[in-house]
Amino acid sequence: MPSISPHLFVVFGATGDLTRRKLIPALYHLMKSRESADNCFVLGTARSDWSDDTFREVARRALRDAGHPTDEVDAWCAQRLFYQCLGDSGTDIGALQDRIHRLEAEHSLPGNRAFYLSLPPSAYAPTIERLGDAGLNQSDGWTRVVIEKPFGSDLDSAQRLNDRIHRHFEEDQVYRIDHYLGKETVQNLLVFRFGNALFESLWNRDRIERVEITVAEDLGVGGRAGYYDQSGHLRDMVQNHITQLLTLVAMEPPAAMEADAIRQEKVKVLNAVEPLDIEEDVVLGQYRAGRVGETAVPGYREEEDVPDDSTTKTFAALRYRIANWRWQGVPFYVRTGKRLPTKLTQIAVRFRSAPVALFQPGGRPCVPGNDGCEAEPNELLITLQPNEGFDLRFEVKAPDNGMQSRGPTGNERMELATQQLSFSYEDAFGPVPDAYETLLRDIVTGDQTLFVRADEVEGSWQLYNPLLHTDALPVHPYRAGTWGPDAASRLLSTWTTTPREDPAVTAEPS
Repeated sequence: MPSISPHLFVVFGATGDLTRRKLIPALYHLMKSRESADNCFVLGTARSDWSDDTFREVARRALRDAGHPTDEVDAWCAQRLFYQCLGDSGTDIGALQDRIHRLEAEHSLPGNRAFYLSLPPSAYAPTIERLGDAGLNQSDGWTRVVIEKPFGSDLDSAQRLNDRIHRHFEEDQVYRIDHYLGKETVQNLLVFRFGNALFESLWNRDRIERVEITVAEDLGVGGRAGYYDQSGHLRDMVQNHITQLLTLVAMEPPAAMEADAIRQEKVKVLNAVEPLDIEEDVVLGQYRAGRVGETAVPGYREEEDVPDDSTTKTFAALRYRIANWRWQGVPFYVRTGKRLPTKLTQIAVRFRSAPVALFQPGGRPCVPGNDGCEAEPNELLITLQPNEGFDLRFEVKAPDNGMQSRGPTGNERMELATQQLSFSYEDAFGPVPDAYETLLRDIVTGDQTLFVRADEVEGSWQLYNPLLHTDALPVHPYRAGTWGPDAASRLLSTWTTTPREDPAVTAEPS
């Protein structure tokens, strides 16, 4: 694992919830690791008139609540955390610049800086311009800027944002962060595919019937209604998280296991995806009141801060076609939404059935797909949450218990049972690192593999832009606690994989 060089990690929006819940714990783990140099520091900045002590106390509470030893937390916060107010307008970049220079001089830092923009999207471009105008876009060491999704709200806004970023920062300085890419199972897709000849040789249209991606949330919008009602599920989940999963599953082997080679193959997938047919390939929905588990929940329009007449989409089912040599004719299905039966992120790769099914009632071979001929295909389930791991489903002969039925010839009919080989990350390696810790490590070590490149952002928006700027798509209602509207079930009529949180417990679509 590469060593972490001395640096100053500057967090814009340091008083926000993301900093407290995710960034501070991740930076704590990172700077306490064996790979980290002793002189790595965090400088928080925001409009709030906080002092160093105020910032440290907030961080202490967050780390104590996470179960870290009080003495270690107190010492780390006192030694590593600092705060600089940006003034009521949030534009006092000069004071921030002076504080950066003082801290670097006091602690003999070489000028390595990471600027993390934990800010509303509308503040990205102005903040980047202020950094550039103040000369903070370069230093004697390395300088990197980190931008949280969403990267724009459509193709035009994404292009404008990229243009403004590139006026002040080179692309190799820019880290567009999508926390889904920090999950161990997502990263391991590359190793799983390209490190195991067994699977890579099967990863094509000759052996795979279809690919299904489920990203289900059992929660509603919570306290994010103000943002979510302006974005909807296409912008909030599909354009970024789901599209990233799609490209990683479908990409070709890269020329080398390095950032630009991998990201280039992801862009090629986006360029090969056929335009979505609005009437045939897309179903959108919005949840109504219902029950998730044993809990009664309100409909989307009854959520706090949501307009009574809102048409914002909280569910999407989509069918993709990738027009290249590897995937021609293989459909990729996606189902994602809020207030679904369970929290689950899973990729199901369904392999083609054997050309002739031998083990059938009566003992006579038949061709799968014909009436009366059933043959369960092999299936690979890649689960990202809640329990990261892999499951490979296959057929075995059920034990003879003396109750086997007989076919027309008088011979006993062979009974088959579906079993699986399972791998759990936590069982094998212990608790899985938080995605933010993984991504922050890559930022300070200069690895852009898990970050989104400018042309990848624009290629993704290009795919969904027609859906964002049309009134032709109806918004179908669905009851909370179900798998979405009936129209989605019809779109996914060939979807027979049962999404599951635990492979032994099914959760039937509505």
